[in-house]
Amino acid sequence: MPPPARQADRHFTLNIWNRSNRWRAWAALPAKGIIMLQTSTVPASPGVLAQPAFARAIDRLSQLSVDGYYNPYRSFDWPDAIDADSWWMSPELLSVSGTEMGAELDEDTLRRLAKWESINFYSLNVHGIRELLQAVIARLHEPGYEVASKFFHHFVGEENDHMWFFAEFCMRYAGKLYPDRQVRIETATDPAIENFLTFARITIFEEIVDFYNTAMGSDERLDPAIRKINHVHHVDESRHIAFGRKLMVLLHDELRAKGDEALLDKVSEYLRRYMTASVRGFYSPDVYRDAGIAEPLVLRRRLMADPARAAFDAKVLRRTTDFMTATGILRPVREAA
Repeated sequence: MPPPARQADRHFTLNIWNRSNRWRAWAALPAKGIIMLQTSTVPASPGVLAQPAFARAIDRLSQLSVDGYYNPYRSFDWPDAIDADSWWMSPELLSVSGTEMGAELDEDTLRRLAKWESINFYSLNVHGIRELLQAVIARLHEPGYEVASKFFHHFVGEENDHMWFFAEFCMRYAGKLYPDRQVRIETATDPAIENFLTFARITIFEEIVDFYNTAMGSDERLDPAIRKINHVHHVDESRHIAFGRKLMVLLHDELRAKGDEALLDKVSEYLRRYMTASVRGFYSPDVYRDAGIAEPLVLRRRLMADPARAAFDAKVLRRTTDFMTATGILRPVREAA
């Protein structure tokens, strides 16, 4: 069992449990893998999510889910195989794109890399969805979530469908999912902080994934089965992202009402670290090894230090960072005194 949490300040007891059983302070979030919260049942403060505008949005999003309902088990025509020599992921989305390392790889290697990076992408989805389902289910019909729970039911059903078809693709065409490399995070002591961070992480995760879905869902170079799972996911995620953003703003307003500027700075810093950690999950030594690339750990380090990759990762996150900056969730980075 992990050791007891350490008090970081009067609001936070947020520590990180990694697979080597070491604790690290929450502000020192390691940049490896997409990270989700281990959740407990945490009610929302009365009235925070009961605003009329939010209720109207919930009604509209719920109706869109009803109107767009589909049976995933009957909606996909799975081919017997995906051509091993075709592109399984848009080449512009590969983790080596735009780098000298990528230019050194021949096209056959790049196509192998595309296959395994696509399997890694869908594996990240499976693991991330499993975590976010736990977080949302823990809050279904809990005090304070009476209005949100109407859409939670659609959210849970749709995310379960997504997890199934991503896993189905991986198992049919690769025979495996990549293992879960996530870092486990314990909860904050203040329910308002925990609730906000939980839904902020869910929304960030969904927006990162949607960047890739949008590109691959319309890429004619990809097999129709690949295009379809990405397009279907994008359509559903558009509702989930709209919901998550509204929830984030309301829950952040509750934090802002505390009048604690230092707390808001820490939350902002945490989210920046979380976003960095999330996009680094796309740089996988397991993938490079399966693609037949020598020294996969060296390649990962070189890629993460490459300015071209930093620019691409910023592009992936731009929609999210622009929204969180405009709403005051992300705050200016303060220079150390």
